[in-house]
Amino acid sequence: QVQLVESGGGLVQPGGSLRLSCQASGSFFSINDMRWYRQAPGKERELVADITRGGTTNYGDSVKGRFTISRVNAKNTLYLQMNSLKPEDTAVYYCNAAVIRRATMSALGYWGQGTQVTVSS
Repeated sequence: QVQLVESGGGLVQPGGSLRLSCQASGSFFSINDMRWYRQAPGKERELVADITRGGTTNYGDSVKGRFTISRVNAKNTLYLQMNSLKPEDTAVYYCNAAVIRRATMSALGYWGQGTQVTVSS
């Protein structure tokens, strides 16, 4: 009933930029916190950045100063602007959202399918 779809991934050279999007759709009351995670081969999934509904942001140490998380609540959309990309940023990036369901008015976590980001020359 709730779907999160990421887009914007691809191949980029070191130092380049990409902007990821996460579009939420379906039937729900609202979305509270939203997060970007990433997972590289052989590594655990790690939190990249999070943002509250009110716009308060936090970032993982490895991306501070390079990535910017944002959202447009009216569009149910989450963004991740990634600048100064490094090879170590290569991973599948996942959108995560705390969704308030209409039926229960309680929050459940949902995941997107992921979008591949590859930083390589």
